[in-house]
Amino acid sequence: MKMVMAVIPREEANEVINELVAAGHTATFMESRGGALRQTSQTLFVAIENKDLDEVLNIISRYCHFCVPLERTEAATEGLSALRRVTAEVGGAVVFVWELERFQRY
Repeated sequence: MKMVMAVIPREEANEVINELVAAGHTATFMESRGGALRQTSQTLFVAIENKDLDEVLNIISRYCHFCVPLERTEAATEGLSALRRVTAEVGGAVVFVWELERFQRY
């Protein structure tokens, strides 16, 4: 068995959870904060059979995408607005997968 832990932006988490449940998986989730921008995220925990790993990762990747936000700056000489990249990435998922030695339900 595998444990998948995925840290997903709150805006994308509901779609991921709904798709996981529709595919027959259960997920435990909790609110978390972190990263350079201290954004609120959902951390999902999904215990799965080894054969289901690709399906779960595909569901997560379907809804979660990184983007680099653009920041508007004033071009000093032309008086025009210009776009400039900032260094922080937002969105997307950070996923950890590890082997489960044991899994039980009580």
